[in-house]
Amino acid sequence: MAGHGFSHIPQEVEKVNSKYRKINTQIPVPESIPLLKKMYELESRSMHGQMPIIWDKAEGFQVYDKWGNTWIDFSSTIFVTNCGHGNKRIVDALKKVLDKPLLHTYTYGNIERIEYLEYLIANTPKQFEKAFLLSAGTEATECALKLMRLHGQKKGKKKGGIICFEGNWHGRTLGAQMMGWNPSQKEWIGYLDPNIFHMPFPYPWREEAVKDPIGFFTKGLETLCKEKNIDPKTDISGFMLETFQGWGAVFYPKEFVQALVEFAHMNDILVSFDEMQAGFGRTGKLFGYMHYGVEPDILCCGKGAASSLPLSLVLGSAEVMDLPDIGSMSSTHSASPMICAAGKANLEALLEDGYISNSEKLGLKFHEELQKIRTKYSNFISSIQGVGLLAAVIFNDQNGKPLSSLCDLISEYCLQRGLIVVHTGRESIKLAPPLSINEEALLEGLNVFSSAIDDAIKKSI
Repeated sequence: MAGHGFSHIPQEVEKVNSKYRKINTQIPVPESIPLLKKMYELESRSMHGQMPIIWDKAEGFQVYDKWGNTWIDFSSTIFVTNCGHGNKRIVDALKKVLDKPLLHTYTYGNIERIEYLEYLIANTPKQFEKAFLLSAGTEATECALKLMRLHGQKKGKKKGGIICFEGNWHGRTLGAQMMGWNPSQKEWIGYLDPNIFHMPFPYPWREEAVKDPIGFFTKGLETLCKEKNIDPKTDISGFMLETFQGWGAVFYPKEFVQALVEFAHMNDILVSFDEMQAGFGRTGKLFGYMHYGVEPDILCCGKGAASSLPLSLVLGSAEVMDLPDIGSMSSTHSASPMICAAGKANLEALLEDGYISNSEKLGLKFHEELQKIRTKYSNFISSIQGVGLLAAVIFNDQNGKPLSSLCDLISEYCLQRGLIVVHTGRESIKLAPPLSINEEALLEGLNVFSSAIDDAIKKSI
């Protein structure tokens, strides 16, 4: 969560009454303040970083409160509602299970689970033969860590070394946080796994990474092996890659990933992709890793997997997925009939209702317009990253200083004008509307974003 606390003092704002937005109260809504206060009193302080809005309902790409305000959603509840809020297929599928009723079965079999698994495996790349269903994204990356190490043990590796990347994020549980980068977020752990390693990330602002991506990979690997005294053939069990770096939607160079996968397969090392933010159509392809032209061994998914309820999953070959013994890897809420029904309906919607192609086609217009915004505010926007209906607008001044406070203000101004964006708590703002959005609403949202930047800059100068 972002480390910035937004003001709960209601502000007089300009009234809005457009086709897709409506703001007719102060923001935050005065009547919402006691509710926000009560929530903050009862909930852990770590949950206090989001913008002050009380949702009442959400449909398609719009969010409503109970006081008559309507927002265009450019957050997709942080990459979850890819098929749109309240997608009819998903709602109907959930009603069907509710009407039985069948709300939970532990890990006992149910028709919804079987039908979802069958549909999932049939409609994902052929190397994925089996799945493991979970609830949270961090569970999926922890599962991948275990699978990579079990595979390494089977292959006679001396160490269960896992190579991850600087700047990446893989979740909030112990193993996931150790695979992630943020050093300050790991201080509580006390003892870090000595066999989880990190290589430099090939950022587009690193000249040598752009100039020679393969050389950058090779140099980073050789340096790591020398510093840690490790031999990839005997000491490394897996690579874990976030498909794009979450905070800034930063992708690797294609050649970098291809060199990594080739090296891994030559040395009996599994390659796992963390697709939490990238998966299920967000980038204009079913899975984000497909932009690299590679075939990973393990795929970790979540967020947009159900466009609603908490569903995460791990995909892999039968050989890899069957490594854990019977009963050694399960989860209380794994394969809940409600969640499986939502997951199947979500995947059907993505594949049959044109949401992935909408992300690809509208994504071109999206980024074209964003580049115009970058040109207009070139002294403040250093980079725009992303593909499809995914973008991160990165704000730095001309000396490269991060403009985090400006991002806080822009996010607040967007909310006041009927647009919800992803506030990251650092020098980026992420934009990721539901894939159901139309061009007219997309452009309206971008106009609001541009005006918020303009006014935030004027106030900051």
